[in-house]
Amino acid sequence: MPYGRVTASAAGQTAGRRGAVNQFADEAAEPGTVLRAERVDFQRAGRLLLEQVSFRVLAGEHWALLGPNGAGKSTLLRILASYDHPTRGEVGILGHRLGRVNVFTLRPLIGYVTPHHPLQTALTVREVVQTGATGTIELPPRRVATGAELRRVDELIGLLGLGPLAGSRWPLLSQGERARTLIARALMTEPPLLLLDEPAAGLDVAGREQLLASLDDLRERHPGLASVLVTHHLEELPASTSHALLLRGGRALAAGPIAEVLTTELASECFGYPVAIARHAGRWATVAGRAGR
Repeated sequence: MPYGRVTASAAGQTAGRRGAVNQFADEAAEPGTVLRAERVDFQRAGRLLLEQVSFRVLAGEHWALLGPNGAGKSTLLRILASYDHPTRGEVGILGHRLGRVNVFTLRPLIGYVTPHHPLQTALTVREVVQTGATGTIELPPRRVATGAELRRVDELIGLLGLGPLAGSRWPLLSQGERARTLIARALMTEPPLLLLDEPAAGLDVAGREQLLASLDDLRERHPGLASVLVTHHLEELPASTSHALLLRGGRALAAGPIAEVLTTELASECFGYPVAIARHAGRWATVAGRAGR
């Protein structure tokens, strides 16, 4: 199934949403630009959390937001997901200027995955994924899913390796299983943009590797998808990561192709500690102290 098609009804809803936001087009967006941040500041309670952050994400690129705790990574991701607005500067999302667009028509075009999913009932994996069609936490009462929506649920459950768990209930899932379930949920409307806030946090080695393999597979199957992943552990980066933005103290230290940005010198400066960067089989790792010591 080509990316961007779900069901006749869902496709119509998505087309309607895109039509609704097109009237607020971001004139500064270049062709192929999915995300654009220009000189972004964000202030809260008198504290400057982001300062003069600029970068662009193109279709098919997979960015990592890296930095120590408190660097502003999750704050920036919330702005990119349209849940916060910059204090100063400009943000363009999918060709539309934040602040000049109805975010409720924009958000269905963004797959936003956060570990803080406030689900209160014991829904099954299949039901949680199904809520992605409506953008709700719980299943809407009296709403009957279409056959095409249910087929899409099955497709995503298979894609994320959740088949044996389809009937398992949320309270019984491991952290890794929950993370993959929420990614499947976020993909229900086949958004062109996927934002992931520390999806591998708290996972053991097996759970982390299953999650990263699922992300690599997803990106290979959908080459037009753009994504941004927040982490402060290089071991949690999928091999398909193409670009990186290093944040420290709310400022961008470096941004660009990952091979140019994720160096021993820049990583040491970013994390405020001497580390050596190693890469093996397309994956990254850090060790304390500089190489050769």
